[in-house]
Amino acid sequence: MSDHIEKIDHAQALSAHRFRYYDFAMAATCVIIVCANIIGAGKVASVNGFAFGAGVLFFPLSYVLGDVMTEVYGYARARRVVWAGFASAAFAAGMAAVITAMPPAPGWNIDLGGGVTKQAAFALNFGQAPRIVFASCLAIWAGEFANAYVMARMKVASGGKHLWRRTIGSTVVGQAADSIIFYPLAFAGVWSTELLLTVMATNYALKVAWEALLTPVTYRVVGFLKRAEGVDVYDTDTDFTPFTIKS
Repeated sequence: MSDHIEKIDHAQALSAHRFRYYDFAMAATCVIIVCANIIGAGKVASVNGFAFGAGVLFFPLSYVLGDVMTEVYGYARARRVVWAGFASAAFAAGMAAVITAMPPAPGWNIDLGGGVTKQAAFALNFGQAPRIVFASCLAIWAGEFANAYVMARMKVASGGKHLWRRTIGSTVVGQAADSIIFYPLAFAGVWSTELLLTVMATNYALKVAWEALLTPVTYRVVGFLKRAEGVDVYDTDTDFTPFTIKS
Protein backbone atom coordinates (compact mmCIF):
# COMPACT_ATOMS: atom_id res chain seq x y z
CA MET A 1 0.00 0.00 0.00
CA SER A 2 1.41 3.35 -1.00
CA ASP A 3 1.64 6.19 1.57
CA HIS A 4 1.75 8.79 -1.19
CA ILE A 5 -1.33 11.02 -1.01
CA GLU A 6 -2.03 13.44 -3.82
CA LYS A 7 -3.93 16.62 -2.96
CA ILE A 8 -6.55 17.09 -5.69
CA ASP A 9 -8.66 20.22 -6.08
CA HIS A 10 -9.75 19.91 -9.71
CA ALA A 11 -12.53 17.60 -10.87
CA GLN A 12 -10.79 16.85 -14.17
CA ALA A 13 -7.71 15.46 -12.41
CA LEU A 14 -9.87 13.35 -10.14
CA SER A 15 -11.91 11.86 -12.98
CA ALA A 16 -8.90 9.88 -14.23
CA HIS A 17 -8.14 8.36 -10.84
CA ARG A 18 -9.02 4.72 -10.20
CA PHE A 19 -10.43 4.02 -6.74
CA ARG A 20 -10.14 0.74 -4.85
CA TYR A 21 -12.77 1.09 -2.11
CA TYR A 22 -15.29 3.67 -3.32
CA ASP A 23 -17.83 1.08 -4.54
CA PHE A 24 -17.69 -0.82 -1.25
CA ALA A 25 -18.28 2.37 0.74
CA MET A 26 -21.26 3.20 -1.48
CA ALA A 27 -22.74 -0.27 -1.01
CA ALA A 28 -22.31 -0.08 2.76
CA THR A 29 -24.07 3.29 2.89
CA CYS A 30 -27.02 1.98 0.86
CA VAL A 31 -27.37 -1.09 3.10
CA ILE A 32 -27.39 1.01 6.28
CA ILE A 33 -29.95 3.47 4.89
CA VAL A 34 -32.30 0.71 3.68
CA CYS A 35 -32.09 -1.27 6.92
CA ALA A 36 -32.57 1.78 9.12
CA ASN A 37 -35.47 2.96 6.97
CA ILE A 38 -37.34 -0.37 6.91
CA ILE A 39 -36.48 -1.79 10.32
CA GLY A 40 -35.94 1.14 12.65
CA ALA A 41 -38.02 4.08 11.41
CA GLY A 42 -41.31 3.42 13.17
CA LYS A 43 -40.38 1.99 16.58
CA VAL A 44 -40.02 4.07 19.72
CA ALA A 45 -37.84 2.33 22.30
CA SER A 46 -37.56 3.14 25.99
CA VAL A 47 -34.61 2.55 28.30
CA ASN A 48 -35.16 3.50 31.94
CA GLY A 49 -37.98 5.81 30.87
CA PHE A 50 -35.87 7.51 28.17
CA ALA A 51 -37.80 7.38 24.87
CA PHE A 52 -35.98 7.40 21.54
CA GLY A 53 -36.41 6.14 18.00
CA ALA A 54 -34.85 2.68 17.77
CA GLY A 55 -33.25 3.41 14.40
CA VAL A 56 -30.98 5.99 16.03
CA LEU A 57 -28.60 3.21 17.01
CA PHE A 58 -27.73 2.41 13.40
CA PHE A 59 -28.86 5.19 11.04
CA PRO A 60 -26.13 7.66 12.14
CA LEU A 61 -23.58 5.24 10.66
CA SER A 62 -24.74 6.46 7.24
CA TYR A 63 -23.67 9.98 8.25
CA VAL A 64 -20.30 8.68 9.44
CA LEU A 65 -19.83 7.04 6.06
CA GLY A 66 -21.07 10.22 4.39
CA ASP A 67 -18.38 12.18 6.20
CA VAL A 68 -15.76 9.66 5.14
CA MET A 69 -16.92 9.71 1.51
CA THR A 70 -16.87 13.52 1.32
CA GLU A 71 -13.53 13.83 3.11
CA VAL A 72 -11.75 11.22 1.00
CA TYR A 73 -13.52 11.30 -2.38
CA GLY A 74 -15.03 14.81 -2.46
CA TYR A 75 -18.55 16.18 -2.67
CA ALA A 76 -19.27 15.07 -6.24
CA ARG A 77 -18.69 11.40 -5.49
CA ALA A 78 -20.46 11.68 -2.14
CA ARG A 79 -23.39 13.14 -4.08
CA ARG A 80 -23.61 9.94 -6.15
CA VAL A 81 -23.75 7.95 -2.91
CA VAL A 82 -26.60 10.12 -1.57
CA TRP A 83 -28.61 9.50 -4.73
CA ALA A 84 -27.83 5.77 -4.59
CA GLY A 85 -28.98 5.62 -0.96
CA PHE A 86 -32.12 7.59 -1.75
CA ALA A 87 -32.97 5.30 -4.67
CA SER A 88 -32.29 2.20 -2.56
CA ALA A 89 -34.57 3.40 0.23
CA ALA A 90 -37.33 4.33 -2.21
CA PHE A 91 -37.12 0.97 -3.98
CA ALA A 92 -37.13 -0.99 -0.71
CA ALA A 93 -40.15 0.96 0.54
CA GLY A 94 -41.99 0.46 -2.76
CA MET A 95 -41.20 -3.24 -2.78
CA ALA A 96 -42.46 -3.60 0.80
CA ALA A 97 -45.69 -1.75 -0.07
CA VAL A 98 -46.40 -3.91 -3.14
CA ILE A 99 -45.68 -7.21 -1.41
CA THR A 100 -47.75 -6.21 1.62
CA ALA A 101 -50.72 -5.28 -0.60
CA MET A 102 -50.70 -8.56 -2.55
CA PRO A 103 -53.48 -11.01 -1.49
CA PRO A 104 -52.04 -13.73 0.75
CA ALA A 105 -52.41 -17.41 -0.11
CA PRO A 106 -54.91 -19.12 2.24
CA GLY A 107 -52.39 -21.78 3.25
CA TRP A 108 -49.82 -19.15 4.18
CA ASN A 109 -52.11 -16.71 5.99
CA ILE A 110 -52.50 -18.78 9.13
CA ASP A 111 -53.82 -17.56 12.49
CA LEU A 112 -50.89 -16.75 14.77
CA GLY A 113 -53.10 -16.59 17.84
CA GLY A 114 -55.31 -13.97 19.37
CA GLY A 115 -57.07 -13.44 16.07
CA VAL A 116 -53.90 -12.09 14.45
CA THR A 117 -53.18 -13.49 11.01
CA LYS A 118 -49.78 -13.89 9.43
CA GLN A 119 -50.74 -11.27 6.83
CA ALA A 120 -51.65 -8.77 9.56
CA ALA A 121 -48.33 -9.37 11.30
CA PHE A 122 -46.46 -8.99 8.02
CA ALA A 123 -48.29 -5.74 7.25
CA LEU A 124 -47.52 -4.45 10.74
CA ASN A 125 -43.80 -5.01 10.19
CA PHE A 126 -43.41 -3.94 6.56
CA GLY A 127 -46.55 -2.07 5.50
CA GLN A 128 -45.42 1.45 6.30
CA ALA A 129 -47.86 4.25 5.65
CA PRO A 130 -47.14 6.24 2.47
CA ARG A 131 -46.54 9.39 4.51
CA ILE A 132 -43.80 7.65 6.52
CA VAL A 133 -42.12 6.45 3.34
CA PHE A 134 -42.30 9.91 1.78
CA ALA A 135 -41.05 11.62 4.94
CA SER A 136 -38.19 9.17 5.37
CA CYS A 137 -36.95 9.39 1.78
CA LEU A 138 -37.17 13.20 1.75
CA ALA A 139 -35.40 13.46 5.11
CA ILE A 140 -32.60 11.12 3.99
CA TRP A 141 -32.09 13.11 0.80
CA ALA A 142 -32.03 16.52 2.48
CA GLY A 143 -30.03 15.46 5.53
CA GLU A 144 -27.32 13.60 3.63
CA PHE A 145 -26.86 16.46 1.15
CA ALA A 146 -26.68 19.05 3.93
CA ASN A 147 -24.11 16.89 5.69
CA ALA A 148 -21.93 16.51 2.57
CA TYR A 149 -22.17 20.20 1.64
CA VAL A 150 -21.14 21.46 5.08
CA MET A 151 -18.35 18.88 5.29
CA ALA A 152 -16.89 19.89 1.91
CA ARG A 153 -17.17 23.64 2.55
CA MET A 154 -15.57 23.38 5.99
CA LYS A 155 -12.67 21.36 4.58
CA VAL A 156 -11.81 24.04 2.03
CA ALA A 157 -12.26 26.83 4.59
CA SER A 158 -10.03 25.09 7.16
CA GLY A 159 -7.41 23.94 4.69
CA GLY A 160 -8.07 20.35 5.67
CA LYS A 161 -7.37 20.88 9.38
CA HIS A 162 -9.44 19.74 12.36
CA LEU A 163 -11.34 16.81 10.86
CA TRP A 164 -13.31 16.37 14.08
CA ARG A 165 -14.83 19.84 13.70
CA ARG A 166 -15.98 19.00 10.19
CA THR A 167 -17.49 15.63 11.05
CA ILE A 168 -19.38 16.90 14.08
CA GLY A 169 -20.31 20.24 12.50
CA SER A 170 -21.70 18.62 9.36
CA THR A 171 -23.65 16.13 11.45
CA VAL A 172 -25.17 18.92 13.55
CA VAL A 173 -26.57 20.47 10.36
CA GLY A 174 -27.42 17.27 8.47
CA GLN A 175 -29.16 15.51 11.34
CA ALA A 176 -31.11 18.69 12.15
CA ALA A 177 -32.45 18.76 8.59
CA ASP A 178 -33.27 15.06 8.76
CA SER A 179 -35.10 15.24 12.09
CA ILE A 180 -37.01 18.45 11.33
CA ILE A 181 -38.32 16.95 8.09
CA PHE A 182 -38.95 13.34 9.08
CA TYR A 183 -40.78 13.37 12.40
CA PRO A 184 -43.38 16.09 11.75
CA LEU A 185 -44.13 14.77 8.24
CA ALA A 186 -44.33 11.15 9.37
CA PHE A 187 -46.02 11.32 12.76
CA ALA A 188 -47.77 14.67 13.30
CA GLY A 189 -51.36 13.90 14.25
CA VAL A 190 -50.48 10.24 14.90
CA TRP A 191 -48.22 10.68 17.90
CA SER A 192 -48.99 13.22 20.59
CA THR A 193 -47.16 16.52 20.22
CA GLU A 194 -45.24 15.80 23.41
CA LEU A 195 -44.06 12.39 22.19
CA LEU A 196 -43.16 13.74 18.75
CA LEU A 197 -41.06 16.59 20.16
CA THR A 198 -39.46 14.31 22.74
CA VAL A 199 -38.43 11.68 20.20
CA MET A 200 -37.27 14.30 17.71
CA ALA A 201 -35.11 16.08 20.29
CA THR A 202 -33.69 12.96 21.90
CA ASN A 203 -32.94 11.32 18.56
CA TYR A 204 -31.18 14.44 17.35
CA ALA A 205 -29.05 14.63 20.48
CA LEU A 206 -28.24 10.92 20.32
CA LYS A 207 -27.26 11.08 16.64
CA VAL A 208 -24.86 13.98 17.22
CA ALA A 209 -23.43 12.32 20.33
CA TRP A 210 -23.02 9.04 18.43
CA GLU A 211 -21.09 10.86 15.71
CA ALA A 212 -18.82 12.46 18.31
CA LEU A 213 -18.13 9.11 20.00
CA LEU A 214 -17.23 7.56 16.66
CA THR A 215 -14.71 10.31 15.83
CA PRO A 216 -11.65 8.11 16.55
CA VAL A 217 -13.07 5.45 14.21
CA THR A 218 -13.72 8.09 11.55
CA TYR A 219 -10.11 9.27 11.79
CA ARG A 220 -8.78 5.74 11.31
CA VAL A 221 -11.04 4.98 8.35
CA VAL A 222 -10.30 8.30 6.67
CA GLY A 223 -6.57 7.81 7.15
CA PHE A 224 -6.68 4.28 5.77
CA LEU A 225 -8.70 5.26 2.70
CA LYS A 226 -6.58 8.30 1.88
CA ARG A 227 -3.45 6.16 1.98
CA ALA A 228 -5.06 3.31 0.05
CA GLU A 229 -6.57 5.55 -2.62
CA GLY A 230 -3.67 7.99 -2.73
CA VAL A 231 -5.92 11.07 -2.84
CA ASP A 232 -7.09 13.90 -0.65
CA VAL A 233 -9.86 15.83 -2.42
CA TYR A 234 -10.62 19.53 -1.91
CA ASP A 235 -13.83 20.88 -3.47
CA THR A 236 -12.47 24.23 -4.59
CA ASP A 237 -14.15 24.25 -8.00
CA THR A 238 -17.06 21.88 -7.41
CA ASP A 239 -20.60 22.52 -8.59
CA PHE A 240 -22.58 21.89 -5.41
CA THR A 241 -25.99 21.42 -7.00
CA PRO A 242 -27.62 18.24 -5.66
CA PHE A 243 -29.55 17.69 -8.88
CA THR A 244 -26.97 15.70 -10.80
CA ILE A 245 -24.99 12.50 -10.44
CA LYS A 246 -21.92 13.72 -12.28
CA SER A 247 -18.66 13.01 -10.51
